Amino acid sequence: VSLVESGGGLVQPGGSLRLSCAASGFAFGVYVMRWYRQAPGKERELVAGISLGGSRINYADSVKGRFTISRDNANDTVYLQMNSLKPEDTAVYYCAAAGGFSGPVTYWGKGTLVTVSS
Repeated sequence: VSLVESGGGLVQPGGSLRLSCAASGFAFGVYVMRWYRQAPGKERELVAGISLGGSRINYADSVKGRFTISRDNANDTVYLQMNSLKPEDTAVYYCAAAGGFSGPVTYWGKGTLVTVSS
C-alpha cells in the first residue's frame, strides 16, 4: 500500500499550488480520500475530504472558497488545488484513505511540505 504526495514547495502569499496523491496497492475507488495538514507546533487537522464518487465533499472552514479537492478514480489519484494561499497555510500536507466519510483513516501518505512566504 502506498500514498505518495507531490506538488508541495515554496509559494508567495496569494499564489497557488496543486497537490497530487498517487495511490497504489489498494482499491482506491472504494475509499474516501482526505487531505490533512500539520503546521509546526500544531496538531494535524483535516483540510478536505471527498467521497468515493466525488458527490460528497467537505472542507475546513479555514480553506473554504480557496481550496478544491478532486479525485480521478481511473488513475487512482486525488488532488488538492490551493489558491489564494496565506502564510498560515504553511504546513506538511498529508493524503489519507478512509473506509467511510466520517470513519478513521486506514492509510496515510508521508506528506509534502507547503511553505507560503514572501
